[in-house]
Amino acid sequence: MGGMADAPKTVPTDADPHAFVAGVTPQRRRRDAERVLRLMAEVTGEPPVMWGPSMVGFGSVRYTYASGRTGHWPPVAFAPRRAALTLYLMDGTEAHADELARLGPHTVGAGCLHLKDLEAVDPTVLERIVRDAWERRGRNPRD
Repeated sequence: MGGMADAPKTVPTDADPHAFVAGVTPQRRRRDAERVLRLMAEVTGEPPVMWGPSMVGFGSVRYTYASGRTGHWPPVAFAPRRAALTLYLMDGTEAHADELARLGPHTVGAGCLHLKDLEAVDPTVLERIVRDAWERRGRNPRD
């Protein structure tokens, strides 16, 4: 499933996100991860925190499932995966449909945005998507 479905297992750790990103391979994925780390830190004003072994998150908000179970999750996060750099947007990708149409090459999953090459996307549009997701902090834009 991915995204929120992983939330109970994915918790903040004390690992150093900068060291984690510095070890990402290949080099192009590391470059993209470094850029997104800087972008998210700038937009959120929060320090990066490792969530689980491979996700870098910014901030933390409480959520409640329909079942009543609660937890915490970063409103914006990313993970450098083998196939693509994955951005996690707590407000989901549908909330960003207009911007995504202008972003450039990407694919979407459940609450995730997959970018194979940051060079190929519009940096201004990407920043707007991250900023909107951060400002909503997981709230449904239709609420």
